Amino acid sequence: MSALKASPAVFQILDENGVKTANFSCPSPDVLLKMYQGMKKIRLLDEKMMGLQRQGRIGFYGPSFGEEAAVIGSAQPLDSKDWIFPALRQGGALLYRGFPLEQFICQIFGNTGDLHKGHQMPCHFSSKSFHHVAWSSCIATQLPHAVGAGYASKYLKKNLVMMAYLGDGATSTSDFHAAMNFAGVYQAPVVFFCQNNQWAISVPFEKQTSSPTLAVKASAYGVPGIRVDGNDCLACYQASKEAVQKARNGMGPTFIEAVTFRMGPHTTSDDPKLYRDETLVIEWEKKDPILRMRKFLENEKLWDQTMEEKIEQNITQEIQDAIHQAESLSIPGLETLFEDTYSEKPWNLVEQEAALK
Repeated sequence: MSALKASPAVFQILDENGVKTANFSCPSPDVLLKMYQGMKKIRLLDEKMMGLQRQGRIGFYGPSFGEEAAVIGSAQPLDSKDWIFPALRQGGALLYRGFPLEQFICQIFGNTGDLHKGHQMPCHFSSKSFHHVAWSSCIATQLPHAVGAGYASKYLKKNLVMMAYLGDGATSTSDFHAAMNFAGVYQAPVVFFCQNNQWAISVPFEKQTSSPTLAVKASAYGVPGIRVDGNDCLACYQASKEAVQKARNGMGPTFIEAVTFRMGPHTTSDDPKLYRDETLVIEWEKKDPILRMRKFLENEKLWDQTMEEKIEQNITQEIQDAIHQAESLSIPGLETLFEDTYSEKPWNLVEQEAALK
């Protein structure tokens, strides 16, 4: 069954009980288990990081509670040579591709183990070797970057695909319009993966647009727009797989609206109880993407309680060890404020550095 058919209906493979509702050729058991473990790792890491922030050990964090299926399902079809242009909640995709957990946590601490030397906000990850580009807190600025990189890949015949992530709030921006229009006109090899978690911080979906869906907006740019169940990891995987193959084969961009829900706060600086009815959270907890995937694996005889306990123990220990290592490192030196901008420091920076010291 092809996911790439424009429709207001939501493409789904697994229902809330983990039962297949569509004909689907599953990935290998190894891939299924890898995706599930990737989702569990995000959840356990988010819980730990939220705790660290409340304890004052880190300053800021943006969790992905309830959106793990969208992150992992969309990342799995990418080749290692493809590039990710993330938004706030796709750090898990970087980990899934093999980025070291200790360096990931060091970025949140902003210490000497951080590749950015503390120059970026927490959760603004990037890695040249893992083809993950830093994003800006200014909404949707990563989208024109992804399209430009995609066009460059096409022009240079590199055969690379760009995965451009965004939230529902980003579809209200001028950068979204510019990126979609350029991608449609020049058939850039880009997959726009929108995690529609129903909230642009405190603004609900119905106050963001009068369009019945976000996917329908893609048609104005000549781009196929599809909707998938964002809490169904296999549906996100299948839709992304087809979109990636389409882009790699020179057939242009796709816009995927993954319908999900942000079960936690926007960030540690946010209190959703001030603007959101918590009964919504209770309803969406019944659609928990991790629980759904686990039920499916259990139905397929690929998972059991013993394996669940073991993987939780292993991931928790891995996180604890990485935190211990990160907290043993010092903050970057003052001299790093003046590095990595110019190949040779101009006179004014030399003077400023001397004055600071």
